[in-house]
Amino acid sequence: MDVPIKNRMVAGEALAEELSNYRDRDDVLVLALPRGGVPVAAEIAKSLEAGLDLMLVRKLGLPAWEELAMGAIASGGVKVLNDDVISAHGVSDADIEKVAEKEGRELKRRETTYRGDRPAPKIEGRCVILVDDGIATGATMEAAIDAVRKQNPGEVVLAVTVAPQETLDRLGKKVDHIACLATPEPFMAIGKWYRDFGQTSDDEVRQLLDEAWKREEG
Repeated sequence: MDVPIKNRMVAGEALAEELSNYRDRDDVLVLALPRGGVPVAAEIAKSLEAGLDLMLVRKLGLPAWEELAMGAIASGGVKVLNDDVISAHGVSDADIEKVAEKEGRELKRRETTYRGDRPAPKIEGRCVILVDDGIATGATMEAAIDAVRKQNPGEVVLAVTVAPQETLDRLGKKVDHIACLATPEPFMAIGKWYRDFGQTSDDEVRQLLDEAWKREEG
């Protein structure tokens, strides 16, 4: 697909076409990484007539450079660390724990904000499609994959708009299939490959989830 891509909705529509062989299966569950992954995943779930829910993950940014991931945490107590980044920047165990505690609080806040008292979806034996609007280092997606794998899914699929090829090569060892629209080089940043990369709000996340859950119930 040509980049820059118009917006997350268009990305979701294009990814749904890439994943069309998963349509009309009753075991498919689409899990979005909030917040930016939700508009993308909503289009995929609608097109595939599949359930939509969340995989909550928080990046662990370096204390002095928050944009650079030294790891990530996910629901279920999963933590993934990038040892190369940690070593290169001399990050202590105490610093890692401090960041992890802070991001853990935000993860719990988002669970309450987005899901309320809705029970977590059943993953065991299902085909899980993990969706995000882009991947850079892959730390957050790796944590998401590990969190899903802990729950014994039947199949794990990664669907993402843009990512560096080397990151996909690494994550490909952990999933059964990858759908990615573009692997531009040099990669730089995810937002560079969208024309509209405005921040997805909490309200938008809740609205998209509510619409999807009403379709499922209807």
